[in-house]
Amino acid sequence: MVLQESILNAILKRDTTQFDRGDVSFIIVAGAMVSFMIPGLAFLYSGLARRKSALSLIWVVTASNSVCIFQWYFWGYSLAFSPTATNGFIGNLAHFGLMDVLGDPSPGSPLIPDLLYAFYQMEFACVTVGILMGGIAERGRVLPAMIITFLWMTLVYCPLACWPWNINGWAFKYGVLDYAGGGPVEIGSGVGGLAYAWVLGRRQEVELLNFRPHNVSMVNLGTFILWFGWLGFNGGSAFGANLRAVMAVWNSMLAAAFGGIVWCLLDYRLERKYTMVGFCSGTIAGLVAATPASGFIHPWAAVIMGIITGAVCNYATKVKFLLRMDDALDLFAEHAVGGILGLLMNAFFASRSIIALDGVNTNVPGGWVDHHWKQLYIQVAYICATCSYAFVVTALIVKCVSIIPGLHLRTTAEGEKLGLDEVEIGEFANDYIEVRRDFMDWTAFGNGVGAHRPSAAGDRHGQPDLAQQDQGQNLRTEELSSDGTAEKSLELPQADAASS
Repeated sequence: MVLQESILNAILKRDTTQFDRGDVSFIIVAGAMVSFMIPGLAFLYSGLARRKSALSLIWVVTASNSVCIFQWYFWGYSLAFSPTATNGFIGNLAHFGLMDVLGDPSPGSPLIPDLLYAFYQMEFACVTVGILMGGIAERGRVLPAMIITFLWMTLVYCPLACWPWNINGWAFKYGVLDYAGGGPVEIGSGVGGLAYAWVLGRRQEVELLNFRPHNVSMVNLGTFILWFGWLGFNGGSAFGANLRAVMAVWNSMLAAAFGGIVWCLLDYRLERKYTMVGFCSGTIAGLVAATPASGFIHPWAAVIMGIITGAVCNYATKVKFLLRMDDALDLFAEHAVGGILGLLMNAFFASRSIIALDGVNTNVPGGWVDHHWKQLYIQVAYICATCSYAFVVTALIVKCVSIIPGLHLRTTAEGEKLGLDEVEIGEFANDYIEVRRDFMDWTAFGNGVGAHRPSAAGDRHGQPDLAQQDQGQNLRTEELSSDGTAEKSLELPQADAASS
């Protein structure tokens, strides 16, 4: 009993003397903001998809979040950030199940405790797998996607996070500048999503014709929720309430704004329309580029980065057509290309004066603005390593899962035609079936046939009523034919009989 009290007193004393409560509170709030990016991502994907598969994307992003939380608690955090692993590639299981993760200084920053750092990094991982799930849009089954999520977190994300952020990671020792996840988050999800879509295969050609987002308002809502959360994503990566965090927020705002403007103007030159989807796409591209760079560069460099990113990512959306890969939600063009550009910006514009604003990283060399010329090939080598590893390992994971009985990756051709909401989820983001059911109530075949009748399943989506209605219509038609009245005209209800 005395021993327990002494341990508790030691922990409380350490908490009050070692960590600034303002820094701790700031990172808790920043982590909550990053968590709010999950519904933002779900709404964005849902709005970009067809109506018949809109809810399936919300579901898969939501479910992948839960799988990721379990994986991170189980062994993900240890595999990514265990400081006792020295291989430079991946951590060990020293912190399996968050063992011994409590009040020691975190491996990422001495400003916050280990337990808080584990939570904050977990939210990064949740956002990353949410982005990855966009690869299954409109044809991928959700159960295999959940299995792939756990495996991908273990074999792809954890190594990618270990490389630049673990003190023993090879990229960390090599001198790579990756502020908030250009490699693990953006390249990992963007290139990984492209690999997933490639193995999954293209949608049916008829589904590719006249494709357009079903709810642009939802796209805009999702974009602004993401933008809000991204301020916690990039600002919190300074791991303290300091000037570097404020600089990261400023750079994120500038890159997002200029990225959206440039993308929208490039779309205007083609259709003479100021597209909302284009503005949102450019905004996200700017935020993606700010992820690895916002804590390293000056605001004037963020403006340049936003302009370049908006233009390059816009043109990068054409790559999927050249490669014949059905990257339906442009994960590669937005996240992979944006992340690559942000990492390259660090080679040119990273400044040691900005890096030192957190009061911790005072000896980190910058990029070309500080005459540190070799930073360019360091960044290029890191980009090549992360891109190749993410694509190859993701493709292997997806392919291996696909050959397991019962875990075939995609729905049937008929299921793709009906939509994943119906065949996989059984619910709908927009229950348009109700409109058809009510409309049929007042047609010439009505006579109470289409009236609502209770059903054992509760008729949540109108399916039992439609089946009964169709059966009743068939019976009515047969009766008319047997009476010799099939050729009689059927009068529809008139809005104003007197007007005729």
